[in-house]
Amino acid sequence: MNNELVPQPSWWKRNWKWAVPVGGCLSILIIGVIAIGSIFYGVANAIEDSQPYEYALEKINTDENLINALGSPIEKEGMVNGSWNYTNGQKAVNMKIPISGPKGKGTLFVEATGEGDDWTYQVIRVEIKDQEPIDLKNDVLE
Repeated sequence: MNNELVPQPSWWKRNWKWAVPVGGCLSILIIGVIAIGSIFYGVANAIEDSQPYEYALEKINTDENLINALGSPIEKEGMVNGSWNYTNGQKAVNMKIPISGPKGKGTLFVEATGEGDDWTYQVIRVEIKDQEPIDLKNDVLE
């Protein structure tokens, strides 16, 4: 008996029983990864757009001790770690920012609290490997 005249079912008809669940699971996984990435990107941008972040980066590029240690310009290198809290009009930020200049690398630590547009900085400090920490704290409200 010759089977040349018997039509073969399409790929979809032969494989739909495993293609539908696998495709559905893959879709859910991809959507989840995109959602988590979007949240992470949004939070990182919110921290980087904050007044304490901008103030601290401005401060490190004007400090003579830090410029002597790392060179100029000093820029952010890598991801910002930290937290941003807003409760009943009170803001608090705690950041750890990797920085680098032509002569080396360090870590900038910023802790601040605020209300409205006013911020009080508890910590603005740069730590460089094998050196004493450089304190850039300013007690004045910005």
